[in-house]
This record gives sequence, structure tokens and C-alpha cells, in this order.
Amino acid sequence: MFSYVRSYKIKNSRSDFLHKLSTQLVNKYNAIAIEDLNMKGMSQTLKFGKSVSDNGWGMFIAMLKYKAELRGKQLVKIDRFYPSSKTCSICGAVKKDLKLSERVYTCECGNSIDRDLNASINIKNQGELLLQY
Repeated sequence: MFSYVRSYKIKNSRSDFLHKLSTQLVNKYNAIAIEDLNMKGMSQTLKFGKSVSDNGWGMFIAMLKYKAELRGKQLVKIDRFYPSSKTCSICGAVKKDLKLSERVYTCECGNSIDRDLNASINIKNQGELLLQY
């Protein structure tokens, strides 16, 4: 019984958090760009295991989508094969051999930036490009 109640509370806590975050984002921005991630593939290949499949990403995307539609906002999905982490956000050069363990993206142009921040800038820029068409 205890296990069931605990998992029920965790499920509700996650759902509540995702609802609040998705509402906040949709209220704040007219357009939101996200990566179309293959969470099932990531959980199998990147040794993240259950932590990836357990994070509620699909639920979060569904919430963003319907809330954006209700408010007349746009949700743009960036193709999962777009090299957001491997592309320099300054000059556009693509680094083919970027390892997951490399947490700082360093480019020949002199750009040195946190890998995730670099990817987020690229996702934003790609989203803006897609919105123009």
C-alpha cells in the first residue's frame, strides 16, 4: 500500500510541476522551440536508463502543444538530427567529433561556451528560421 501511495504522489507532483512550467512558458512566450528528442533511443543507447524514460518529456511536450494551441501561440519542433550541440552558435561551424563527456563547446573561431547553452542558442535560432517560412 505504501509503495502505491508514494508512486501516486510522485506522479501527481510531476504532473503538477509540468502543468505549471508549461503554463508559465506558454504565457511568457509567443513561440517556443524544442528539440524533437528520441527519448526511447536515448534511454537505450546513452546508458541513462530509467532516468530518461521517467522524466515525463512526452507529457511535457503534449502539455506545451495543447496550451500553445489554446492561446494562439506557436510550438516549433526542431528535427532530432539537427546538430544543435555540435554547431557553433557564433560562426556555424559543425564539430563532427564532439563527445558527450565534453561539457564545454570550444570552436576554432574562439567561442568557448557551455555545451547545453550553445545547443539552446542553436535551437532558438533554428526555431526562428522555421517560423519565418
